[in-house]
Amino acid sequence: MLKDLLYCSRHPEVKWAEREDKVYLTVLLPDAKNAKVNVDPEGTFTFSATAGTDNNLYELKLDLLEKVNVEECKINIGVRNIFCVLEKAEKKWWEKLLRGNEKAPHYVKVDWDKWVDEDDDTALLNVFRFNLPYRNLVTWADGRHGRHGMGGMGGMMDGMGGMGGLGDDGMGDDFEDSDDEGIG
Repeated sequence: MLKDLLYCSRHPEVKWAEREDKVYLTVLLPDAKNAKVNVDPEGTFTFSATAGTDNNLYELKLDLLEKVNVEECKINIGVRNIFCVLEKAEKKWWEKLLRGNEKAPHYVKVDWDKWVDEDDDTALLNVFRFNLPYRNLVTWADGRHGRHGMGGMGGMMDGMGGMGGLGDDGMGDDFEDSDDEGIG
């Protein structure tokens, strides 16, 4: 009995998000050693690694809702996590991550940093959600790839011509400064 407890595996925390054509899985396991990731076309995702000072075994098997295109999947094993981009075999939004009617295990959570709702899936949102460098946003907004600046917006602030009728303090002349009286 004690021997079984010593050799049982643990489950790492997994965060997920999706797009119409991809599923993002992030396995949060700092300092993972001997990490092995496998994805099969039927949508079975398996992971194993050791971590911690005691070299504890961490294992994971997820039966994804739909099939994936294994040849297009990308896996990056980093120091703090394992990031996987799984290309869906059929380009469509999934109603959940896993097959079956059971609730997702407690260690599988939504990655709100990468999450985009189906009706919000736009290029601009992806720039903000993935914290791409500012210059990517600028060149996207400018429409000129590789050049910096906000073309077509030059002089926009000049054209606003001040804030007419608001006076020097920007609050207008209609309000008395009565809350400041008597302080001293």
